[in-house]
Amino acid sequence: MAGHKSRWVSRVLLHSVLIFLSLLFIAPFFWMLTTAVKPASEVLIYPPKLIPSQWHFEIFKEAWQAAPFNRFLFNSILVTFLSIIGQMFSSAVVAYGFARFRFPGRDVLFAIVLATMMIPWDVTMIPQYMLFNKLGWINTLKPLIVPNFFAAPFFIFLLRQFFLTLPLELEEAARIDGANPFQIFVRVMLPLAIPALIVVAVYQLLNAWNDYLGPLIFLNSQENYTLTLGIAQFRGVFNGQTQIRPMMAVTLLACIPPVLTFFLAQRYFMEGVARTGIK
Repeated sequence: MAGHKSRWVSRVLLHSVLIFLSLLFIAPFFWMLTTAVKPASEVLIYPPKLIPSQWHFEIFKEAWQAAPFNRFLFNSILVTFLSIIGQMFSSAVVAYGFARFRFPGRDVLFAIVLATMMIPWDVTMIPQYMLFNKLGWINTLKPLIVPNFFAAPFFIFLLRQFFLTLPLELEEAARIDGANPFQIFVRVMLPLAIPALIVVAVYQLLNAWNDYLGPLIFLNSQENYTLTLGIAQFRGVFNGQTQIRPMMAVTLLACIPPVLTFFLAQRYFMEGVARTGIK
C-alpha cells in the first residue's frame, strides 16, 4: 500500500513538473497571440493586460497584406524544401559510405568531418561570400540552397549511427540477388532509414526556415527576401498605430509551419532519435 502511494505521489509530482514546463514554453506563443489581437490602446499599458478586452483577429490579414509576405513565404518554402532534399540525400550518401565501405584513412577522414562542426559559421561567412560573389550568386537564392547538397557533419554523424544499427545480412542478401552498391543503398537502406531521414528533415526545416543571417548577407532585393528577413524589415508605422501588433501577428503566422511539421512528424522524429542514439 505504501509503495502504491509513493508511486502515485511521484507520478503526480512528475506530471505537475511537466505541466509547469509546458505552460512555460507555451507562454511566449500565448503572449504573442494576445498582443497581436489587443486593441492598440492596450498594447503598451502598465501593468500589462494579459487578456484583451476585445479580440481583433483582422490584424493577421491586415499585417500580412501590408508587405509582400506572399512572396517572402514562397521564397522560404522554396529554400526550405530544396535544402531538406539536398541534406537528406547528400548526408545519407556520405553517411552510408562511412558506415559500410572500408578504405584506408576512413576513420581519420570521419574524425576530420566531425571536427568541422567546431568551426562556427561566422568564420566561413566571408570566404563563402567571396566565393558566391565570384560565381555571381549574390542576391539570388542559390547561396541558401546549393551548399545543402554537400552534406552537413551533424547529419552525416546521425545517419552513420543509424546505418551501423542495420544488419549486414540485408546487404548480403541484396548483393546475392545481383544488386550493386547504389541499388542496395537506394532500394534497401534508404527505405529503412526513413525515421532517421525524418529527423534530418525536421532539423533542416528549422535551420532553413529560421535562418536570418544567411539571407541578410546574401540577399539585397526585397523580391528575394525570405520570411525571416521580411519580418525583420517590417518597420515603421502601421495604420497610425504602433508596429508591435502587426509584428506579433506576422511572427505568429511564421511560427505555424515548423510547429505543425514537428507535431505531424513527432512519432517518426522520436523513433529516429532513439535509434540513432542521439540523446
